[in-house]
Amino acid sequence: MNIAVLVNLRARKGTEGMGGLVKDLLPRARVALTRSLDEAREWVDQLRHDPPSLLLAGGGDGTITGLLNELRSQGVALPAIGVLPLGTGNAWARVTGAPRPQVALKQIAAYGERLPPLRPFSLVRVEGRVAPFAGTGWDAEMIQDFKNQLASAGPLKKAQSGLRGYLGAMFTRTVPRHLFGEGNPNVSVYNLGASALTIDATGAVRPLPNGGEGQLLYQGPAGVAGAATTPEWGFGFKAFPFAQAVPHRLSVRVYGAGVMEATRNMFRLWRGEHPMPRMHDFFVERLRMDFDREVPFQMGGDVLGMRRSLEFDLAEENVNLVDWRRLSRLVAV
Repeated sequence: MNIAVLVNLRARKGTEGMGGLVKDLLPRARVALTRSLDEAREWVDQLRHDPPSLLLAGGGDGTITGLLNELRSQGVALPAIGVLPLGTGNAWARVTGAPRPQVALKQIAAYGERLPPLRPFSLVRVEGRVAPFAGTGWDAEMIQDFKNQLASAGPLKKAQSGLRGYLGAMFTRTVPRHLFGEGNPNVSVYNLGASALTIDATGAVRPLPNGGEGQLLYQGPAGVAGAATTPEWGFGFKAFPFAQAVPHRLSVRVYGAGVMEATRNMFRLWRGEHPMPRMHDFFVERLRMDFDREVPFQMGGDVLGMRRSLEFDLAEENVNLVDWRRLSRLVAV
């Protein structure tokens, strides 16, 4: 089997030792150890002439998202992708049941010259880029606050990484800024595709009244507003628990509560409990969000700047990810 492996050395757990382990367990694989997007781009350019059937990507959600977009921009057909959890949040890795990278590599080696079991995922598309999730509001702010905190942590950087660092950034930076700031922006959400669906209090999918093309689906405050095709944001936070309830649709959520209410309900939100007061769920093919001021925007865990208006739609292509749970039942390592 034609295997290529990328290890992002800037990911939280990305090391040259991981690259050595890949070479030991998968000696025929093409391996790249990258420290920048430019290095990853050059490697993808080399893959164009002999595309892999399986690409193992070691990093976080930002690494996988960046790799997907590089493959698309260079016209390389999306191969099957196995996520090796070397990042911080590791949303896709958790959803697909990825084990520790060392175990994952051993499983691929033990499975032999065959593609492992795969699980298809749709993709959110915004501004020509694709990702498993994208959104605005507190999530984007927390990501940036977390990165700013790490940049200023000095010798304490290791202690400030991971979930502890995210929660620290949230409670010391994001939440206070909203408590003493101007509060949530307002958003107008318009359906731009087929009639929208929603989910009722029992968890059943229903047509949304007055949800046809061009209709205003929601207008009001938005602490978080985004779309996803996968349930998690990372760390087990089920931000989009119904992301795969309706095939060929984006799961869109708008949370209109203030920061204090959100903090009180943090663990319910984390578990993806339903129903939640001021949580609005839609299933759409395409929609636009217009905000009354600029808001921070993130895709796949990378903050891309400020936006006043955004259009989300379902990308034409899917990506097939290694289903590590099924693979673990087929091989013993």
